[in-house]
Amino acid sequence: MVSRVQLPPEIQLAQRLAGNEKVTRDRAVKKLRKYIVARTQRAAGGFTHDELLKVWKGLFYCMWMQDKPLLQEELGRTISQLIHAFQTAEAQYLFLQTFWQTMNREWMGIDRLRLDKYYMLMRMVLNESLKALQMRGWEESQCEQLLKLLTAEILHPDSQAPHGVKSHFTEIFLEELGKVGAKELTADQNLRFIDPFCRIAARTKDPRDLHDIARGIFETIVEQAPFAIEDLMNELDEQEEEEEEEGALSEEGDLEQMEEEDTEGEPDVPTTKPAETRPKGYICRPEPKTGEEAAENDEDGAGTALQFDYEAVANRLFEMASQQSTPSQNRKRLYKVVRKLQDLAAGVFPEDDVPEKVCAYRHEGRLERKMKRRLLKSQLQNKKGKSGTEGPRLAPSSRTERRKRKGRTDHVQPEGAAPKEQGRARNRRGAHSSRWGKSRVRARVAVEATFQEPKKKKKRIRESKQ
Repeated sequence: MVSRVQLPPEIQLAQRLAGNEKVTRDRAVKKLRKYIVARTQRAAGGFTHDELLKVWKGLFYCMWMQDKPLLQEELGRTISQLIHAFQTAEAQYLFLQTFWQTMNREWMGIDRLRLDKYYMLMRMVLNESLKALQMRGWEESQCEQLLKLLTAEILHPDSQAPHGVKSHFTEIFLEELGKVGAKELTADQNLRFIDPFCRIAARTKDPRDLHDIARGIFETIVEQAPFAIEDLMNELDEQEEEEEEEGALSEEGDLEQMEEEDTEGEPDVPTTKPAETRPKGYICRPEPKTGEEAAENDEDGAGTALQFDYEAVANRLFEMASQQSTPSQNRKRLYKVVRKLQDLAAGVFPEDDVPEKVCAYRHEGRLERKMKRRLLKSQLQNKKGKSGTEGPRLAPSSRTERRKRKGRTDHVQPEGAAPKEQGRARNRRGAHSSRWGKSRVRARVAVEATFQEPKKKKKRIRESKQ
């Protein structure tokens, strides 16, 4: 009997993760989490780069086999939370590195029906990696290490990341950063997070990457500026309200003490109602909002907006764009962003003095504008076509069109004309056709005569011999 070769546990788990049955895949994910916790707890334990690549290949096809959106979301959350099973920061960064390398390698093989769930998986993994930084208190060294990893694997021009991965990552970065650390991160820390995008925008030679960074990072900062300022004002208002409430409560306590002292000597006097004893400066706390009202307020706002020092961002971007190695096309685009940021730093919002119609036109998508232009062109062409059929026709240039026109005019009978004229027209046409018929008959006779001449000569020769 041939002894079976025992495969490494990583390969066994990868095979079960890519199984056809959902029960097998779910069990494999649970076993993988336990295996990661047990192995990383050892002093000499840990995973190698190749082992984690095999694990991620199994997880990739585990997501591939999963159907139904809710189950895909649950599986994506479970896979992304595996990063917290690693006990050390180095193991977590290696896990993230192999994830992005797997996405870059397998991206071109994903069909359009499965793109959405992998977009969701990328978003969830980025969110969990930022939460891991949050657990460590946003340490500067840890943040720099994560940004260096993301730049090398995704943003750098020499990386193997396809354009789809770069574009989606640039689009979701600020959004996920705001969800995790909008209430904790300062303006200097946020500037440190977008610094790699500034360097890549000034260095890249691909206009698509420049457009994605300018639109997904810098213009998003400009668009979120009113919401960020509104959040600051709300925080200040909440602080003022808390201070006023504390002052009102202290005044209320002093009044109660004075009333107790007064009522000790006169026990028969009825006490006043609590509502009447409230001072004039007392502020009632607002009732808690219901779920529908809170949801409406969340939809009206832009969510969690990050705080930025717009002048510092403009200076950093100008520093990178003014270098000699920066392409001229990149410099022009970045200078436009710098002007907008400088206006924000001066307190001038870009849409304050712009009419509402122009603002709506700016926010419309390119596809909608193209569709409107095409509709206008088609309407103009239809109007021109209708006016052309109603108006006078141009004289035909070709000979066939002239003949058709002539035939149509021959059939038209003028008003008050006698029926003889119509007959004359027909006779003219008949005469014209008869001329062509006679000429054809003469040509046939001539051809027959040419073929009959040799026979006549033969008869003459025979008669002369006789």
